[in-house]
Amino acid sequence: MSASGEPNSVTSEVVALSLQQREPAQTKRIETLDRAPIVDRNFIECLEHWGQSVTDAASLASRRRGHSDLPARDLLELFESQMVTRHLDLMARILRARDQAFYTIGSAGHEGNAVLGRLTRPTDPAFLHYRSGAFMAERSRKVENVDPVYDTLLSLVASSDDPIAGGRHKVWGNAPLWVLPQTSTIASHLPKAVGTAIALGRARRLGQQVPVPVDSIVVCTFGDASVNHSTAAGALNCAQWTRYQKLPVPILFVCEDNGLGISVTTPPGWIETTFAHRRDLIWFQADGCDLTDAYPVCRDAIECCRTQQSPVFLHLKTTRLLGHAGSDIETEYRSLEEIEESEKQDPLIQSARLILHRDLLSPADLRQRYEAVRERVAQAAEQVIRHPRLTSIEEIIAPLAPHQPKVVRAEATRNDYRKERLRAFGGEDKLPESSPPRHLAVQINRALFDLMAKYPEAVLFGEDVARKGGVYHVTPGLAKSYGVGRVFDSLLDEQSILGMAQGCAFMGLLPIPEIQYLAYFHNACDQIRGEACSMQFFSDGQFRNPMVIRIASLGYQKGFGGHFHNDNSIAALRDIPGLVIACPSRGDDAAAMLRTCAALAKVDGRVIAFLEPIALYMTKDLYTARDGKWQFPYPPPETAVPFGEGRAYDTDASDLLIITYGNGVYLSLRATETLRVVHGINTRILDLRWLNPLNSTEIAHHARECEHVLVVDEGRRTGGLSESIITAIVEELDDSPSIRRVVGHDSYIPLGPAANLVLPSEESIIDAAVSVVGPRPRQ
Repeated sequence: MSASGEPNSVTSEVVALSLQQREPAQTKRIETLDRAPIVDRNFIECLEHWGQSVTDAASLASRRRGHSDLPARDLLELFESQMVTRHLDLMARILRARDQAFYTIGSAGHEGNAVLGRLTRPTDPAFLHYRSGAFMAERSRKVENVDPVYDTLLSLVASSDDPIAGGRHKVWGNAPLWVLPQTSTIASHLPKAVGTAIALGRARRLGQQVPVPVDSIVVCTFGDASVNHSTAAGALNCAQWTRYQKLPVPILFVCEDNGLGISVTTPPGWIETTFAHRRDLIWFQADGCDLTDAYPVCRDAIECCRTQQSPVFLHLKTTRLLGHAGSDIETEYRSLEEIEESEKQDPLIQSARLILHRDLLSPADLRQRYEAVRERVAQAAEQVIRHPRLTSIEEIIAPLAPHQPKVVRAEATRNDYRKERLRAFGGEDKLPESSPPRHLAVQINRALFDLMAKYPEAVLFGEDVARKGGVYHVTPGLAKSYGVGRVFDSLLDEQSILGMAQGCAFMGLLPIPEIQYLAYFHNACDQIRGEACSMQFFSDGQFRNPMVIRIASLGYQKGFGGHFHNDNSIAALRDIPGLVIACPSRGDDAAAMLRTCAALAKVDGRVIAFLEPIALYMTKDLYTARDGKWQFPYPPPETAVPFGEGRAYDTDASDLLIITYGNGVYLSLRATETLRVVHGINTRILDLRWLNPLNSTEIAHHARECEHVLVVDEGRRTGGLSESIITAIVEELDDSPSIRRVVGHDSYIPLGPAANLVLPSEESIIDAAVSVVGPRPRQ
């Protein structure tokens, strides 16, 4: 506190710290848990005692290794970026102690990545590790009006003026610099980085304009612990698998190896042994603490990646200073000697010695520059802590789920591609709207033909979708009509499929990936939850990755069976913020909804999960064999289902409202015949069609007009859709009707006929309806 009793300013604290650093070192300082003042003091002592140690007096010949490869101007500017990020790390801890900042995972020890920021272009898309402050500081030189100090501090204090995330998280990101924001990435950014690299070449071959130069590379940095994650293994494999087929994959994988994953030590030599000799993964290695070594190696690695269009693995040896984060008590798992040994490798000290060896600056000059950066950061911090923060729910979620209904509607019904349609379908007489009614699988196939004709930037991919035409024969003919550039088979890895989708979207394509079964989506859920659906949120709408994910879904499947081919677990999807979930039950709806889904992606950048009920793919009849009542005409291209709008059957009925979706619609329609004829119950059915977000207004409207409500939800009792539907009715209506539900049991789905025991059935719907309504006179 000051003499007046007011809290000290940030600047005064920094000045006090600076004065403290001028005092003689105290022996007890090595015992402190807070290493930040010690690391700061170590650098100053290096300057004060320059020339007095054996290290400083070492042979100039050995110290000048690589001098010709590192121009003086580059060295000095790289060092400035290293100082900037160091003082930002120190300031983060000062502000956190004052409860004015909220993030202390720093870049100390990794400042050598400034070389990557200098040698790559600002148009090379970058997916960065959280210790990338020096990269950001150095790349910021290449674009006007970008202040890495001010921007980083705004992010640290969670200000709504933060230019990348708007105060929603501390992230490294910047739209003009083509740094796409990541949160605390543990390899989850690797699949989309690989996808972006692959999409660069694919978009170029398709003649589609990409938002970056065609010879760009993708930069992807991560820690040595992250390479052990299955997500990283899959991404690296995908890059190699693609390159093995002679396709371009211009990605620079940068493993910043400090030897630690928080407290777990990486076995010495593990990275080299694992990655140095892989086919189609070109290996480079450098000392990230020594700019004379890092600069030429990084330059060569970047050039190799750019010219050969091949995946490159750059192993950058680093050190970790100040622990994992401000809250990390490093002495609990490392000895003081180990910590001090790491501090001797401080990249700032190594860079300062290099500058002094080359007589570019004097120790006094370096100290002056170091303190000037400290003052610059302190003054910026004084201003930043006064900036506004997010203060309302509306402000927080604004970029999460953008929606422009009129524009989406206009796009969904746009019909200005007749020439392309005629070519796709083979002539006027073969247009699908002129054909007889057909079932769900056929109408989805036709809708995909339509979308590929309407959007030349659309690409469709997944396991078995091209040559085979899908395991349920939903995509036949598409590859032949549109070519392998636009319709292609992927490797068997859902994380890579969804990473590819994100990369395609970043490069201006409209991806339509297929996940073969809903159960397989769970293998890769975080690519949507943690990555795709968070992109607009954490970039304040500056980056987006629109896509329409087709997923063969739900239960009641015959033939195959068991959990992995009958999955009714949609709770994991509905829990993802911003994700649109569409679920048609009939062919005409599917086609018209797909148009709206594509428009939502195109206009609003939305991520959509399009759930296709497997059991209804080939279903043609409703009540009796060969009645053909579950086949419907193909809707003309100017027809689309409005986002969020359901379909109601028998709207004059008021005894009972059944609210359902997917297979439940088909089963409920069959059940209504028995309810009417046998039990005298007139039933209205509301097919939701859109499962997220739920249209509470429409649900309440129909519930208000009916005496009783039955929710038929093939999802599970716990976490299924029924819980939200019932809540919507109770919250929307002052006097809600009696409600009951028919749901799936909290069980995995077993093989064979036993599956019917854990899922809703026609019989269970009838029993529940009679129970909630009671007997009525027959009509």
